[in-house]
Amino acid sequence: MSETPKIDAKLVKELREKSGAPMGDCLKALQEAKGDMEEAFVVLRKRGMASAAKKASRSTNEGAVGTYIHAGGKIGVLLEINCESDFVARTDDFQELLKDIAMHIAAVDPRFVGKDEVTEADLAREKDIFRSQAAATGKPAPVVEKIVEGKMSKFYEEVCLLEQPFIKEASLTIGQLIAQKVAKLGENISVRRFARFKIGEPNYTVASAKVSTQEEVAA
Repeated sequence: MSETPKIDAKLVKELREKSGAPMGDCLKALQEAKGDMEEAFVVLRKRGMASAAKKASRSTNEGAVGTYIHAGGKIGVLLEINCESDFVARTDDFQELLKDIAMHIAAVDPRFVGKDEVTEADLAREKDIFRSQAAATGKPAPVVEKIVEGKMSKFYEEVCLLEQPFIKEASLTIGQLIAQKVAKLGENISVRRFARFKIGEPNYTVASAKVSTQEEVAA
């Protein structure tokens, strides 16, 4: 049976500051990773996603609305993020998340909150385009379908907020960024809706997440 490696307290503190996770979790992650900081961070991220998945069914009827104005008032975003309690909504961590996601929306201009909101018409159109492009290469049908599947993953990444790499840390998607906050704050957190406007552009983006049955009952 291997001995548990001794971890320097400075490493634990450094990982705590980087991840926002509790000290005990940081110590366990570093022990599991044998003192490797980057690997320990990955361990915490995976646990954060697992924690978020367990809390995903909880109703989120509190939260906050935030704004972000960019480029000298040329681009504006209005965003609503929900959580389970007003206490969490007022924390610095939640407010930071609200600001970061609003800034991300201003920069990247997603069209939907998540995959579930992409319309059937959009899906059918994109799949038809990708299938035609792949078929034109002369590859067999099974290969064509794999190509279409890969291109659809990229499509979701381009248009769905939760699938997009976070502009301040590309190794994290927005969904994973939210999961980290869920793990730290101990409450379910969800993006409810957002709107993005840009001066001079006739079209603007307005997106809303589908409301779960539980939330509809609780509302």
